[in-house]
Amino acid sequence: MNYGLCNLSIVPLRAEASDTSEMVSQVLYGETFKVLEVRKKWSRIRLSLDSYEGWIDNKQYLTISEEDFKKIESQQDKLSAHLVDIITTSENELISICLGSNLSALSFLDHLYEGNIISGVQPKPELIETAQLYLNSPYLWGGKTPFGIDCSGFTQMVYKLNGYQLLRDASQQATQGDSLSFIEESEPGDLAFFDNAEGIITHVGIIMEDNYIIHAHGKVRVDRLDHSGIFNYEKRKHTHKLRVIKRIV
Repeated sequence: MNYGLCNLSIVPLRAEASDTSEMVSQVLYGETFKVLEVRKKWSRIRLSLDSYEGWIDNKQYLTISEEDFKKIESQQDKLSAHLVDIITTSENELISICLGSNLSALSFLDHLYEGNIISGVQPKPELIETAQLYLNSPYLWGGKTPFGIDCSGFTQMVYKLNGYQLLRDASQQATQGDSLSFIEESEPGDLAFFDNAEGIITHVGIIMEDNYIIHAHGKVRVDRLDHSGIFNYEKRKHTHKLRVIKRIV
């Protein structure tokens, strides 16, 4: 088994071994993974964060030993706390990183970071504070950063920054936690899931106080939540049909 470490700011994870293939997720600076298959230009990987699999360009990651992989994995996550920040390399070159990048491998990479760090489990109310940092981030299929993020990437990153682990896709996240029967039972930080006409869960958002929800739809935005689903006041209609509410924390 081979192992890898993302030593760049944001690297696309693709469905197939091609630059033109769909981006299914992103690998952020400092994230580790197992390398399942290596081809001439591409590698199929499984992320340590959520066991998500996809293809990454061989030029966009660093191969590491199993010993170094385990050493990095054994450390508590140290995450960058700013929307954008800077890493300085040993050659005095700069690497820009985004909110939620993992800084646990700084010493291994011989990189310097002087910004604020988030580590450990935070109180549940902090989930909403973190979520609001992403307001107006544009929607991007497979995205996980303030410069482009999808609905489940948004919830995953918000929870990650507060010390909680979510799976990658909305349908996967819906298998976690405990179901609630009514909106009235929910509290800020709980997750609301929404399905399509075929009954497949395709959307997720974070419940706020007073029946509001923050979610990635066109951009990260705040809308009303009721028993039918998400009501968009700009469009004067419901945009998503509520399926289930889950308490993860």
